[in-house]
Amino acid sequence: MINVAEYCLEKLGAEETYPFDATTTVMKVHGKMFALMAAVENPPSINLKCDPTRSILLRQEYPEIAAGYHMNKVHWNTLDLTGNLPDALVRELIDHSYDLVAKTKPAKNPE
Repeated sequence: MINVAEYCLEKLGAEETYPFDATTTVMKVHGKMFALMAAVENPPSINLKCDPTRSILLRQEYPEIAAGYHMNKVHWNTLDLTGNLPDALVRELIDHSYDLVAKTKPAKNPE
């Protein structure tokens, strides 16, 4: 299974932050979040930004993909990382989330 934290940090300008607590990792680019994961989640999961139309299609196709937990349900998905999703799909969705955020202007006051 893919190490999602390591994969996220391979992205240009990606940084690992902990703005909420010591166990919730938030990956940012330009001071904006593109991935969120909690160290103590069971099952392990990751929240990723996604194009709204694609979000709906992914949720219909994969039972392991749901509307973003504690996130904007239109723009975020939660992926269950227990091993049923193909690693290639998880990497692709991390790339998609990163690309959506990286192409926007940097946050005015990044943490």
